[in-house]
Amino acid sequence: MPTKTLHIPTEDGQADAFAAFPDRGEQYPGVLMYADGFGIRPVLREMAQELAGHGYYVLVPNLFYRHGPAPVIELPTHIGEEDRPAVFAQLMPLIEAHSAERVLRDADAYLGFLTSQPEVDAGPVAVTGYCVGGLLATRTAAAHPGRVAALAAFHGPVGADGPDSLSKLTAEVHFGHAEGDLTPSALGELNRALDAAGVSHTSEIYPGTLHGFTMSDTDAFSASGLKRHWDRLLPLLGRALG
Repeated sequence: MPTKTLHIPTEDGQADAFAAFPDRGEQYPGVLMYADGFGIRPVLREMAQELAGHGYYVLVPNLFYRHGPAPVIELPTHIGEEDRPAVFAQLMPLIEAHSAERVLRDADAYLGFLTSQPEVDAGPVAVTGYCVGGLLATRTAAAHPGRVAALAAFHGPVGADGPDSLSKLTAEVHFGHAEGDLTPSALGELNRALDAAGVSHTSEIYPGTLHGFTMSDTDAFSASGLKRHWDRLLPLLGRALG
C-alpha cells in the first residue's frame, strides 16, 4: 500500500500530513481523516492504510502543525490510564488553541489539497474523524456542504457546537458514540437535529464501549467496537462516494 508524507500549504504555514492509497495507477475517491487528540502515530497510519485498501485515497493531516511536525509530543507505545494525565497536560493547551476559526481555515486547505492530488478523482469527498477529530470532521462537512458527501465521526463531541451547527449538513452521516459519551436525552437531541437537517443518518451508541474505543494503542480499545466502526463506515463511503 503506497504511502506518502506530504506538506499542505495553509494560511498559517505548512501542515505535515500522511496519505495512503491503492497502487493501481487509478484515481480514487478522497477521504479526509482527522486523527484523535493523540495525533498521527502508528495506529492512525494502520487505520488509514486499512481504509485505503478498500479503494480510497486517505489524507491524515497533523492537526497541531503550528506547534511542530508530528509527533508533536512524545507518546508511549501504549497509552495506558496511568499515562493519560501527563499526556493530556501537554495536549490540552494545543487542543484549546485549535479554535473553530483555525479548524475552518485548515479545512479549506486540506480539502483543496486533497482534491488536487493526481490520485484523487473528481467526485465528492468524505470526512471522518475520531474523538476531537470527529468534531473537526463535523465542522468541515457543515462548512462544505457541496463538497462533502459523507461524514463519519466516532466517539467525538459532535454536538459540542449546538444543534443549529448541524443545519447546513448535506452529507450522509454516521455518528458512533461510546457508552458514557452522551446521555440518552443528549443522543435524542442530537438525532432530532440531524432529522431537522434533512440528511440521511445513523447515530448510535456502540454497546460495551469506552471513549476512544477505536484506538488499539489505548486501554479504551474494543475489538468489537472497531469492527462495528468498519461495518458502518465502509458501506457509508460506498453509498456516498460510489
